[in-house]
Amino acid sequence: MREALTLDQSGEIRRIDGSNMLGHCVRFPDYLKDASELAGQVRIPSEVRVCNETVIRYGRPRNIIIEGMGGSAIGGEMLRGWLRAKLPVPVQICRNYTLPAYANRDTLTFIISYSGDTEETLSAFVDAIRRRCMVISITSGGHLLAFAKKLNIPHVMIPKGLPPRAAFPYLFFSLLRLLTRMKIISGTEQETQEALAILRCMARENAPETPVKNNPSKRLALELKGTIPVIYGFGPYEAVAHRLKTQFNENSKIPSMYNVFPELNHNEIIGWEASENLTRNFSIILLRDHDELREVKSRIELTKSLLLDKNRKIHELYGRGKHRLAKMLSLLFLGDFLSVYLAALSGFDPTPVKSIETIKLGMRKRFDHAEKLRREIDNILS
Repeated sequence: MREALTLDQSGEIRRIDGSNMLGHCVRFPDYLKDASELAGQVRIPSEVRVCNETVIRYGRPRNIIIEGMGGSAIGGEMLRGWLRAKLPVPVQICRNYTLPAYANRDTLTFIISYSGDTEETLSAFVDAIRRRCMVISITSGGHLLAFAKKLNIPHVMIPKGLPPRAAFPYLFFSLLRLLTRMKIISGTEQETQEALAILRCMARENAPETPVKNNPSKRLALELKGTIPVIYGFGPYEAVAHRLKTQFNENSKIPSMYNVFPELNHNEIIGWEASENLTRNFSIILLRDHDELREVKSRIELTKSLLLDKNRKIHELYGRGKHRLAKMLSLLFLGDFLSVYLAALSGFDPTPVKSIETIKLGMRKRFDHAEKLRREIDNILS
């Protein structure tokens, strides 16, 4: 069929993908390795004297906050989902202008903005300084880098020039390396090495040169075309489901939804009782694991039985590998390729995000947020 022919023409895919999002997908494993090296070069001080009245001391945290928006926050979600059973302190993902009320000098706060100019994240950075949190920033530049340097805050500087969502490997592995160096987590080397090996193999399998018959992400794109994907995960796969949803939004330019077991069995499942004229517009993606808890497996199977005749098709995806990190990252990686091939099938360059840029520009016209924060930092220093 014509769509399969399009996906088998790597030259045509590259023409549509004018900004080369697929190139970033293929280099995903290399970015992971590079991120670990960059984060390893950061010196984490015992204290930072911001000014005479503000001293930040870096010690053993009682809690961790990971602040970011959009693609800059998903690395924190993945880390929390992966290490939920191992992290000795609670971790919260914050997507707002201010930190939660409990944030204080015992809070390790990662301030993450790929561009360095995300206004919500910059506000949270200033809030964290005022509260004397243990602040570490991760960015490619912008105002966040300038503010961190001005206040002597430790920071990881990652490469410029990537779409923020393609920078996920840098943001995720930087967090992992920093937490390891601070001795908050340990024993992850075996899992990371397994994940890297599997991702390198998947990069070849899903590359644009690999034909549809041997390319799992191309085949899935053909089956999802023309539908609204609904992704259902559970436990550690909640972050993966969220990532797939946002990749469908940003790369494929289509609506998408996600939810998690068991919560969706207490509300969303009722929505599928709607007319098939409506529900047939959706496709279901179930994120599975051969090591699911018996209760989770039962819920997924019961839910599947209710949905079999209500939507276009149900797809069950299992992660690859022995350990949880490999399983999570392999599903996320497949979703990255899948979302780009869906864009190609519709003739869209996956990289531009016009609506996001329109809102950012509109906000800047209404209020010079960065200038306000510069004045606040000057007040802190004075």
